Amino acid sequence: MGQPVREYLLTLCVTAAVTYLLTGPVRKFAIAAGAMPEIRARDVHREPTPRLGGIAMFGGLCAGLLVASHLTNLKSVFETNEPRALLSGAALIWILGVLDDKWGVDALVKLGGQMIAAGVMVLQGLTILWIPIPGVGTVSLTPMQGTLLTVALVVITINAVNFVDGLDGLASGMVCIAAAAFFMYAYRMWFGYGIEAAAPATLFSVVLMGMCLGFLPHNMHPARIFMGDSGSMLIGLVMAAGAVSVTGQVDPDLLNVKAGGLREATHAMVPVYIPLLLPLTVIAVPVADLILAIVRRTWKGQSPFAADRGHLHHRLLEIGHSHSRAVLIMYFWSALIAFGAVAYSANNASMWIVLGIVLLSAVGLVLLLLPRFTPRAPRWAERMVPPRYRRLARAVVDPAGAAAEAAAAAAAEEREPVPAGINGATAIGDRSRFVDRRRAGSHH
Repeated sequence: MGQPVREYLLTLCVTAAVTYLLTGPVRKFAIAAGAMPEIRARDVHREPTPRLGGIAMFGGLCAGLLVASHLTNLKSVFETNEPRALLSGAALIWILGVLDDKWGVDALVKLGGQMIAAGVMVLQGLTILWIPIPGVGTVSLTPMQGTLLTVALVVITINAVNFVDGLDGLASGMVCIAAAAFFMYAYRMWFGYGIEAAAPATLFSVVLMGMCLGFLPHNMHPARIFMGDSGSMLIGLVMAAGAVSVTGQVDPDLLNVKAGGLREATHAMVPVYIPLLLPLTVIAVPVADLILAIVRRTWKGQSPFAADRGHLHHRLLEIGHSHSRAVLIMYFWSALIAFGAVAYSANNASMWIVLGIVLLSAVGLVLLLLPRFTPRAPRWAERMVPPRYRRLARAVVDPAGAAAEAAAAAAAEEREPVPAGINGATAIGDRSRFVDRRRAGSHH
C-alpha cells in the first residue's frame, strides 16, 4: 500500500504546485482583461478583486490527471472512460464560468450549461447505475432514471459550492475538507476491499484536494484573487463526479462478497451509503443559509431572490467575529460533519464516535459565543505565527512621534488613488473612492 500512497501524494503535490504557480499570472491576466467587477452592496470585500481563478484550477486539474496517467498504480484508472468524461464535463463548465466571470451569463443559461456538462459525462459512462436503499437493497436504475439522478446530483453540488463562495477562502477550504474525507473512504474501499471501481473516485478526490490547496494561499483573507464561477462550478463538478463514480459504479453485491458474512456485509454496506450523504457536507451549510434567507425575506415581504446581508457569514461578522475567524468556524463545522460521517462508516457500532461528535459540537458552540477572544501563541512559538497572534509588549508611545504618524497617515489618505496595474499593484487608499471618482468624471 506504500507505493499507491506515494503516487497519490505525487499527484496531489503536482496539482497543487501547478495551480499555485498559475494563479499569479492568471491574476495579472484578469486585471488586464478587466475581470474585476464592481463591489456590490452585499459583498464583504472592500476593493475590486480580479476573478478568473478557475483558469489556474483547471490547469492544475489537467496537470494532475496527466501525471497520474503515467504512474504505475494509477494508470489503470485511465483504461476506463471516467477520467475522459470528467475532463470533458469540466472543460464545458470551465468555459461557461470564464464567460460568466468576464461578461456575465444569465442564470437560466448557466443552469442549462450545467445540465449539458452533466449530460456529456453521462454519455461517456460516468453515471449512476444503481443505488443502495436501506431496508430495500440494491435498486437497478433504467438509463433514463440514472441520467436524471446523475444530472440532478451534479447540478445541485455545483450550485451548492457556488452558493457557499461568500468569504475569502471559504469555498475552496470547505471543498478541500470534503475531498479529504472523500479520499479516506474511497481509498479504503479500493485497497481495503479490493474494489477497483472505487479507483476513479479516489483519484478525483486527490486532484480536487490539490486544486483547492494550490489556490488557497492566494485566496485567503485578504484575497488577491477570487475563483469566480469558473472555479466554484469546476470544483463542484469534480466533487460531484467522485460521488457519482462511487455511488453508481461500485456494485454493492461485490462489496458483500468481499466483506464475507451477513453481519460483515451489512456493516460494509455503510460506506456505500455515505457517498449519497457526503456531498451534503458542502451543501449542508449553504442549504441552511438558503432556507433562512427565504424565510427572512418572505417574512419582510421581499422577494426570496432579493440580495441582502443576512447570510450566515454576514451574521458571523456582525456579532464580532473577524473575517478569518468566521471562515475557520465554518471550516470546523464542515470537517465535523465530513469526518464524522467517514468515522461512522468505518465503525458504526462505536458510541465513542457519537460522543466525540457531540463534544466537538459543544466546542464549536463555545467558539461561536466568544467572537472577541483572540488566541495567543506561547512565547517560544511567536516567530512561527503571524504578528496578530504574538504577545507583544506595550511600548511607550512618544506624543510627538504619534502626531507625526497621524499627519503622515492623513496625507496618504488625501493622495489621488492609483488604479491597479498589470503587475498587480494595489491602489493607494480606498479603491472604491477611485471608482466613484472615475464614474463621476465620466458623467462630465
